[in-house]
Amino acid sequence: MILAIETSCDDTCAAVVEPDGRRALSNVVHTQTEHARYGGVVPEVASRAHLERLDGVVERSLSDANISLDEVSSVAVTTRPGLIGALLVGVAAAKGLAYARGLSLVPVNHLEGHVAAAYLADPELEPPFVALIASGGHTALYSVDADRKMHLLGETLDDAAGEALDKGARMLGLGFPGGPAISKAAREGDRDRYDFPVALKGRDDLNFSFSGLKTSLLYKLKAMDEEQVREELPHLAASYEAAVVEALSRKLLRAADLHDAPAVVVAGGVAANASLRSTLEAECAEAGTTLVVPPPDLCTDNAAMIGAAAPYSTVIAYPEYLSLNARSV
Repeated sequence: MILAIETSCDDTCAAVVEPDGRRALSNVVHTQTEHARYGGVVPEVASRAHLERLDGVVERSLSDANISLDEVSSVAVTTRPGLIGALLVGVAAAKGLAYARGLSLVPVNHLEGHVAAAYLADPELEPPFVALIASGGHTALYSVDADRKMHLLGETLDDAAGEALDKGARMLGLGFPGGPAISKAAREGDRDRYDFPVALKGRDDLNFSFSGLKTSLLYKLKAMDEEQVREELPHLAASYEAAVVEALSRKLLRAADLHDAPAVVVAGGVAANASLRSTLEAECAEAGTTLVVPPPDLCTDNAAMIGAAAPYSTVIAYPEYLSLNARSV
């Protein structure tokens, strides 16, 4: 069994995953609520919260899987990218657990973990496919070849999609995290009421840009008084969300077409967005392309995805990993 640990941002996570990485026996996530007052994640606060909670989260993951540490054969841990202090907490804990029991250790790239969540959602999935990772810190397109190597096709030139949703929600007074807040506000809104820009949509490259979208929302809000904003809030939220969804779906389907991909994967926190899911379901059905989107609890940061990536990552034998370090990028 693989014991997996994920602490790259503000979720303290541990999971137990079967050796082939296709089924999770447990998946425990403790989401830190301390950051809500700041409107974003505070790295030092996140690191200290991981220190306080990780032992309990690991114990819970073993209990939920109904196994003991004696049945763990390797420890997988996120080593990059992320908040360096937060990552170091997870890496130190993983090294300690592995060293104390003479186990091997598997360092996992957080982005590869997001893609590997698709193997938990669809155990029959095999590459090649094209993957979109869209979260608060990352927005990028990759092709995944038959050897499960990820090749960057395009990425955001400025803000990540999740970051754009967070900042848009803040401007609209909807709170943090922004993605769920905007989706909730948009339920009764008309997504065609406002024409927000979708950057780079006329270009053949596969990059993204969301800075112009935020600026457009800012100027629209400046032109309204408080009562107008209150009345138009559902329509503003729906139109803003629609622009993000169009940018992501347009580039993903363009990448699938360029690379003749039989399947596409969408991962990361923004993949939990209901509008994005429904849009891609319709467009992939029309194109005859298989769509794999993990359930929402596997889209946001979690350790099961790290365990799912472990069978395809480099294993470091005991005790050679003691000098292993985390990296922010």
